Amino acid sequence: MGMYLPALRHPVHHFAHRSINFDSRVALMAIINRTPDSFYDGGATFGLRSAVDAALSAVGAGADWIDIGGVPFSPGPALDWHEEAERIVPVIDAVRQQSDVVISADTFLPEVAAAAIGAGADVINDTTGLSNPQLGRVVAEAGVHLVITHSLAAPRTSYPRPHYDDVVQEVTGYLRRKIDYALSLGIGEDKIIIDPGHDLNKNTRHTLALTAGFEAIAALGYPSLAAVSNKDFIGETLDLPKTQRTAGSMAAAAMCIMNGARIIRMHNIPESLSTVRMLEAAMGWREPAYLAHNMGEVNTPAHPGNHAPAHALAAGGSALINAAPYTANGAA
Repeated sequence: MGMYLPALRHPVHHFAHRSINFDSRVALMAIINRTPDSFYDGGATFGLRSAVDAALSAVGAGADWIDIGGVPFSPGPALDWHEEAERIVPVIDAVRQQSDVVISADTFLPEVAAAAIGAGADVINDTTGLSNPQLGRVVAEAGVHLVITHSLAAPRTSYPRPHYDDVVQEVTGYLRRKIDYALSLGIGEDKIIIDPGHDLNKNTRHTLALTAGFEAIAALGYPSLAAVSNKDFIGETLDLPKTQRTAGSMAAAAMCIMNGARIIRMHNIPESLSTVRMLEAAMGWREPAYLAHNMGEVNTPAHPGNHAPAHALAAGGSALINAAPYTANGAA
């Protein structure tokens, strides 16, 4: 099985401080949930300092993108937009002051989106598929990116027993319609990212089908995002709790990347970075960190560090130390 290479309408996407060429890169998005009841960490990053530290730690570990949210997707009471903004805006502001990383605000409220953009967010990640057209207008006016996600329920509400005759075809059609809607609101074609919404109003069989059929999503021609990390479909498939889903998350992320995903939204950044780097190297998009194995007269054992050992170089090996994945204000 080879990797599917989608024909992107705009391969290079320019964010406020970085440009990414999605024809030859996979962007790694880290998740920061400033909520008291977040799905994965149970509120461990609810404190402002904890949230900022977690974001900067993820950047240091190799994340290209930080996604900051103040309200979970799961059903629950509405949160006043002022309170939601108070949760995420200080985090965005603090991270932006210390990093040129891509920052997205996970929100579906236009007022929160405007405040997040003002604090330095490059992207609005709307998990409700443009349920509020005013949010699209805010994004269009600011000229930032929008993630359009497939979901069926009204925001923060349940959608009992979701049914699809052909989940891949129906999600693809939904996203195509939402793309047209976003364009009609004035959002640039080069500012759109799409997400099929793993587990969002879908059961495990639906989400597994989307993972295997991700090529149809990527074929729409926009950079596509796979948010698979530690989700229930992995737990139900492998019969594992959230704390033991890392390997399953890497497998699901790798499958989506091989089927055309160009952004993966993950919790476990070091493991996710290794997954991305292996796939990029196999595709010829990135050099190995170094070459020593079978490069000389003697087969030198692999070295655990970042550089080939000196004796390997003397025996004919060559160190190929990779450059930084992105350059500020330029496509790598």
